[in-house]
Amino acid sequence: MFNRRNVLMLGVAAAALATALPAFAQDKPFDGVQLSVLLEGHPTTDAIQRLLPEFKQVTGIDVALEIVPEQDITAKELLEFSSKSGRYDVVQNNIIYLPGFVKSGYVVPLDDFLAKHKENFDRADFVPGYFNTNVVDGKVYGLPVYGESTFVMYRKDLFEQYGLAAPKTFEDIENAAKTISEKTNKQIAGITMRGQQGIQGVYVWAAYLWGFGGSFLDAGGKSALATPEGAAALEAFTKVLKDYGPVGVANFGWEENRLLFQQGKAAITLDATVNGAYNEDPTVSTVVGKVGYVPVPMKSSSPKGGSSSLAVHSMYVSAESKNQEAAALFAAWATAKEQQLKAIETDPNSGVTSLSVLNGEAFGKRYGAFKDGMIAAINAGNPQYLPTVEQANEIINNTGIAVSKALAGTASAADALKEADEANNAALAR
Repeated sequence: MFNRRNVLMLGVAAAALATALPAFAQDKPFDGVQLSVLLEGHPTTDAIQRLLPEFKQVTGIDVALEIVPEQDITAKELLEFSSKSGRYDVVQNNIIYLPGFVKSGYVVPLDDFLAKHKENFDRADFVPGYFNTNVVDGKVYGLPVYGESTFVMYRKDLFEQYGLAAPKTFEDIENAAKTISEKTNKQIAGITMRGQQGIQGVYVWAAYLWGFGGSFLDAGGKSALATPEGAAALEAFTKVLKDYGPVGVANFGWEENRLLFQQGKAAITLDATVNGAYNEDPTVSTVVGKVGYVPVPMKSSSPKGGSSSLAVHSMYVSAESKNQEAAALFAAWATAKEQQLKAIETDPNSGVTSLSVLNGEAFGKRYGAFKDGMIAAINAGNPQYLPTVEQANEIINNTGIAVSKALAGTASAADALKEADEANNAALAR
């Protein structure tokens, strides 16, 4: 339905970045308009929240911002959309849900609105692969707030101390996790990853699924988790976490996982590239300069897709909004290069979607420790890393239950994935 290839074109020279706020008509046609906006907890959201007074100053628009965890945002949106409540003018989510939103008529195209506000919208400045994920049947439905991939992060100092080489394979990861866990008497977790049920655990386990040669769906569009590759991937994931992971890892989402690693309490993690920004931030991290960044391994010699993610989170305008043009203006302003440049100065945000900011001096100075690894991961990112069908939410939830059962030891990997396949195929048949 949409093309996600050619993710980065970083060799193309970016336009010079203007930092001044764009001028608006003196009469402020949106003065007094109130928007309700639903965003997920993330550094980009924190930065946008800081800048809201500027937005009101130049537009007259008041923004009531509601922030919820990523794992809760989809269910909340679907409830409001299906009831046609009109509660939110703008919502944010992963682009994997866009096909379902569009087919159900939950969100509206933005093309006409963006054409009226060119001072806030520069399509050529967006990373092409991020922007193109929001185009359905030739129409723009969303604007990318942030993008990311996944890579492996490891403590270079601990690896050197215990004579370990940078991990290149899943076996290397397990061996290093075992060694450091045992050598430190479990005072430092050998590895930490997200184990929380739902999209949190599924997002990281998907690296193992693709890396072991599996996939979510087969060529015929049926659920394909209960395969030898899928079972081996889930067994490897749960084993390394149960044997060498931290206490309570089954409840770890993105934040819990990130905090443990940046506090120096784990030797390895596999997670989003945005985590690098936290690792290298001396105001919040104890491991600055001690972290190495390497690609997610690939075990299979005939993979069905890459083992690193390509995740894009965008803003959409609700079809039930009474202020759609003002809502589109907010989305354009919030994702404009001027705001993105300010965001990297105030918050640990490496997931910028602006080419000029990504190529800029400020970004390189702040995130040079992992920039090359991040760009390599994004360029290798798998556009089908998470399923992009209309039933994506159900598939992820069913898969998350399987991962949790295997991690808790209440079902074997094979049995848990078989149950997930049955539930997924029922959803796909509807």
